Amino acid sequence: MSTGVIIAIVVVALILLALFVFMGRKGRERKLDTRRHEAREIGREAERDRAGADRTRAEADAQAAEARRQDALARERAAEADEKHRQARDRHIEAASHHPDMDEKEAAAEFDRRHAEQREGGAATAGAAGVGNGEGSVQHHEHTETPGEERERHFERNEQGEVVRDEEYQEPRR
Repeated sequence: MSTGVIIAIVVVALILLALFVFMGRKGRERKLDTRRHEAREIGREAERDRAGADRTRAEADAQAAEARRQDALARERAAEADEKHRQARDRHIEAASHHPDMDEKEAAAEFDRRHAEQREGGAATAGAAGVGNGEGSVQHHEHTETPGEERERHFERNEQGEVVRDEEYQEPRR
């Protein structure tokens, strides 16, 4: 073989070698670019998931705060109902003390008996005003009598504090 052919073979081999190295780098860069793109997409999805989790956490915190507020409101209403029941009982006893034919102890016993019967009938009295059905609802019953009329009010809130029943009956006394 002549020297020119050997040089030509070596030059072609070097060109082929350079071409393979160049193509290998391009392939590797293409593969790295694909992986970078996949990593960016995964990062975006993770950011969306994190934002969704933050939003869900904020909603849960808001619901918990509302539940605490409703619980405090229910406890406050129960305390108010207890106080109104006590006042109604005291006024009933006071009325009995002014009535010449009534005994205060008997009037108190009658008041307590009537309100115990109402509780057993499904409606809690103002003194009970706590959990009425075992599921967190608050029930309240008021009965007031004046010389001119009788009034009854039934009021109930569910676990979320929403009014589910509010009835008032008013009747003139004869």
